[in-house]
Amino acid sequence: MHRPYFLVQHYMLRHLTISNYALIDELSIDFPEGLTIITGETGAGKSILLGALGLLLGQRADTQTLQDKSKKCVVEASFQVKGYKLKSFFQANELDYDDTTTIRREINPEGKSRAFVNDTPVNLAVLKELGLRLVDVHSQHETLTLNDSAFQLDVVDAFAGNAALLAEYKTHFSEYKKGQAELADLVARETQAKKDLDYFQFQFTELESAQLQTGEQANMESELETLENAETIKGGLSKSAFALDGGEQSLLISLGEIKANLAQLARFNPLIAQVSERVNSSLIELKDILRELEGLESAIVHDPARIELLQEKLDTIYRLQQKHGVKTIEELIAIRESLSEKIYAIGSLEEQIAKTQKALAAAEKQVLDTGAKLRKKRSDAAPKIEKAIRDLLAQLGMPKAELKAELTAVDQPRETGLDKVTFLFSANAGSTAKPLDKVASGGELSRLMLSLKALITKLTALPTIIFDEIDTGISGDIAAKAGTIMEQMAGNMQVVVITHLPQVASKGNSHLFVYKQEEGKRTVTRIKALDKEERVKEIAKMLSAGKPGDAAMENAKELLGV
Repeated sequence: MHRPYFLVQHYMLRHLTISNYALIDELSIDFPEGLTIITGETGAGKSILLGALGLLLGQRADTQTLQDKSKKCVVEASFQVKGYKLKSFFQANELDYDDTTTIRREINPEGKSRAFVNDTPVNLAVLKELGLRLVDVHSQHETLTLNDSAFQLDVVDAFAGNAALLAEYKTHFSEYKKGQAELADLVARETQAKKDLDYFQFQFTELESAQLQTGEQANMESELETLENAETIKGGLSKSAFALDGGEQSLLISLGEIKANLAQLARFNPLIAQVSERVNSSLIELKDILRELEGLESAIVHDPARIELLQEKLDTIYRLQQKHGVKTIEELIAIRESLSEKIYAIGSLEEQIAKTQKALAAAEKQVLDTGAKLRKKRSDAAPKIEKAIRDLLAQLGMPKAELKAELTAVDQPRETGLDKVTFLFSANAGSTAKPLDKVASGGELSRLMLSLKALITKLTALPTIIFDEIDTGISGDIAAKAGTIMEQMAGNMQVVVITHLPQVASKGNSHLFVYKQEEGKRTVTRIKALDKEERVKEIAKMLSAGKPGDAAMENAKELLGV
């Protein structure tokens, strides 16, 4: 049998080292190009390798996996990333780009986890996003995702080449949902605002009708005080004016006589002249005071109407201050302005709602238009997927099997579009196609998943895929055909397969054997690359389920083409 030589220009996973993880104390593995087979006894630790690799791909850490609880666990791998358009991802996340990228994950005994990409610390979200771009790990449990509608839709979109269009749709959908939330918030605010409007309007009208002016309260209080004591004030002013200039002995007359007397004496002594000037100044000042007293006295008039007006205005101010819990007219004016703004805002909500409704309608149109394009491409892709899967299933011993990708519209736009996809399956001729979980057996699901993976990997740029016993439930000639499909996949990408089937194991370009070994009181996992003779023996053991005889050895050689 001719063993094809696979030249994968940029195979991804190159080397993996693991320390202090589960049964692994120290492990170092090189991964070559093409199809790599991993076999070993049950419980030897094959799936432990996937668990360790999962840490590098962003899975959560668990201290229970530490073999030695006093030491940290370290998992490190190098990946060849040249040619896979990852530079923009590295730039966006401020990471140093290198064609050979190293990822390291450390878990200390306290359970704290750290991750590094080319020695730069990264968080789990970045690590997971990078992991999705590096390796597709398919475990036995993932076959169950075949029944998941989201997975089924992903298959159709991958085949239809919808990545760019779906990204555009999701952008429009995000704006659409944002608009819906904004509109709902505005409507709720308007509903509440309308309940408050009458109350706000009443308070504003009450304050507005008071015609409040800054500083007027103190002025009115002073004026009222004066008016209420007008008679007393007028009497006092009149008496004071009379004392200054009333009768024969008024103060001004006496001061005038003093001025005249000092003026005659001033020529004898300069100091007397100075005193005389001061008396003269006082006389001038007192005359001015007299004029002011007379003016004030004549200006003050007892005005009951004005008093009543001021009392009413001040009573209104005092009542409003007590009602609103403030002490100054300036605070009342501030409340009035605030109420005015609230009333205006309530009125402007209608305008905002109308504007948002218009924007939402535009966003919805973009969603519907882009969703319709997605639907068209999905509808066009569905029959092509059905034919491709039918051909692959025929290769896997199911010539009458059919897969239907049924596309149906959803009631409301979703993040993934306007449709949902349901895979319907029929294993035999004449059988009605039904949902997978109703009709497909474990072996059938395994073959279907392998077919889908084979189909999708031709369309994606993902360079490495790892299968963990995807061949569960098949055997014999069907297993050999499954191996052939994986072998064909390895012509375009790096494929790693964990298997228990000799027919699949014989297809690999390289073969790693996982085994347990007792070292003192510990049991540890080891792995080694098998040479040609060791590989014949391993395949023979798998064929005979025990110590191989001559027939098993010959059969193994035939499978390996040696």
